[in-house]
Amino acid sequence: MTTPYPKVGDWYRIRGGAIFEVVALDEETRCVEMQYFDGTVEEMELDDWIEQASAREVESAEPPEDWSGSVDMDPLDDDTGDQDRSIDAANAEMLASWDRST
Repeated sequence: MTTPYPKVGDWYRIRGGAIFEVVALDEETRCVEMQYFDGTVEEMELDDWIEQASAREVESAEPPEDWSGSVDMDPLDDDTGDQDRSIDAANAEMLASWDRST
């Protein structure tokens, strides 16, 4: 079995622990940045990752069904576009009220 190399965007679990997503790899410092579902961010040295993966303590995991748990999202930040339209309307009103003669 090959040692799972961390991949940004993939989810993993350290045996017996909570699942986390790899959010960054720093090749220069050889660190893996991990974010747990609750938003906690940790770093692990790549050598430690490889050692734990070789011992089968790091395993791939399925992403959570509600992946927004680790993302600080406001309920208004959805893809409906309603918020953008209201901002555009407010900007249009502000621009219309400017006195362009000065």
